Amino acid sequence: QVQLVESGGGLVQAGGSLRLSCEASGRTFSSYRVGWFRQAPGKEREFVAGVDWSGGNTYYADSVKGRFTIDRANAKNTVSLQMNALNPEDTAVYYCGAANSWGPLYNKRTYAYWGQGTQVTVYS
Repeated sequence: QVQLVESGGGLVQAGGSLRLSCEASGRTFSSYRVGWFRQAPGKEREFVAGVDWSGGNTYYADSVKGRFTIDRANAKNTVSLQMNALNPEDTAVYYCGAANSWGPLYNKRTYAYWGQGTQVTVYS
């Protein structure tokens, strides 16, 4: 089992940057693929970015490609999401999830564990 805690959210002006962190407990963190999702009020939780076990392969939603970067440091049990060129449409609660199955990372049903989320608000 793994527990996830997100941090780094906040209020930022459009065009600005934020770096989110997802810290995991447990010694087997490297055996999980990890993804970031977000959920805006009244909307479904949507995939943002994902990374495989070693960090060698990353995946992004089209809406964030070129602006967001996901990376992981297994030695620190941490996965980060660097978000640049933020716009108001990026406003949401951001969640990290840990997947221990072989399903696609863009599918939230692939994930067994979730953090509590961190709020990101972008104003224009």
